[in-house]
Amino acid sequence: MKCPFCSNQNTRVIDSRPADDNASIRRRRLCDECGKRFTTYEKVETIPLIIIKKDNNREQYDRTKLEAGVLRACHKRPVSANQISTLIDEVETEIFNMEEKEIASNIIGEKLMEKLKNIDHVAYIRFASVYREFKDVNTFMNELKKMLDK
Repeated sequence: MKCPFCSNQNTRVIDSRPADDNASIRRRRLCDECGKRFTTYEKVETIPLIIIKKDNNREQYDRTKLEAGVLRACHKRPVSANQISTLIDEVETEIFNMEEKEIASNIIGEKLMEKLKNIDHVAYIRFASVYREFKDVNTFMNELKKMLDK
């Protein structure tokens, strides 16, 4: 593993332990050159998942896109980084357990929104407003009314 600080190729593992409910392994590493420590995570690589976008374009699944969308929705909200990570892990587990090679982006979006609704209502509305592409105030208000009626 290459050191992220000095790019030296010689690093060694000084500690390994399970992470994410035994879904990955956390490794503490030490660079032999600069002496700095860093952490890496090892996960099982799953079959590549193709996402079918709204315009029928296809692209490979990218966790960072989900994280970015949820982070934007949760900006300045009382939602911890751990809650966001857990939310995305849960959605990932659900979509990978479907064992499909291709999945529509709207399925992922709906799963994310359902879980986000249980964490923070404002973050949910923010995410929904972008995801569902609210065109005017009326569609926004309809979504708020649905949430308030429950």
